[in-house]
Amino acid sequence: MSRRVLWTYAVVYLVFLYLPVALLPIFAFNDSTIIAFPLSGFTISWFVELTQIPALHDAVRNSLIIALSTAVFSTALGVFASRAATRFEFPGKAGIMGFIMIPLVLPEIIVAVSLLVVLLQMGLNLSLWAVILGHTLICTPFCIAILSSSFSGLDRSLEEAAIDLGETRLSAFRLIILPLVAPGIVASLLISFTISLDEFIIAFFLTGTDPTLPVYIWSQLRFPQKLPVIMALGTILILLSLVLIITAEAFRRRGLRKSGQTDTGGFL
Repeated sequence: MSRRVLWTYAVVYLVFLYLPVALLPIFAFNDSTIIAFPLSGFTISWFVELTQIPALHDAVRNSLIIALSTAVFSTALGVFASRAATRFEFPGKAGIMGFIMIPLVLPEIIVAVSLLVVLLQMGLNLSLWAVILGHTLICTPFCIAILSSSFSGLDRSLEEAAIDLGETRLSAFRLIILPLVAPGIVASLLISFTISLDEFIIAFFLTGTDPTLPVYIWSQLRFPQKLPVIMALGTILILLSLVLIITAEAFRRRGLRKSGQTDTGGFL
């Protein structure tokens, strides 16, 4: 009986969580500005209209710049932190790693307000670089979580053998370690890119005069006649996020198989 109740709860929870998302493409193809049933007819005009909004194109460009920069910076920091955590022992290691992972559990609005206060006190202007800084802060723990599993499964004897054969530690890392953890690095890049692309709260506080895509979408929700276009844009973003996450998961599993580890399921 308890098993049946658990399954029922899980199904109800998933339906409640994902039903609004499933409605997005339905109304995105609906030939009406009114978001309600019954549907008026089929149209792709809302998707065509997306190509005719300069402000949207600017927001997309800003989001891509931020997401790409965040992916590179957070993954690079994740590589360094994961390598240090899995390869070396040093005083305060557990505390330092726990401190680095704090953004995973902090409310984003707290992080955003704190960064806003710090940047203003330092006399820095709100800009895309401020958003990149905030996104790197929240994405780095995800990258560490992904890359730690890749580094922890490495056979240390491979690196030691390369050093014995004349390679330096740096060249052994570049020639031996990096190729082995490459799937994890790709997964980290894709996940941090997806998180940054979809993030709203930090971007809202730090974006300045150059809105990102989520901030642009929020600004358009005040106009009911714009809702079908937002539905079309949301449909594209959902499909893009699914493709990126599935690709990242495929690379993550490939990395685990490469290192001979058991897949426990999921990034975290």
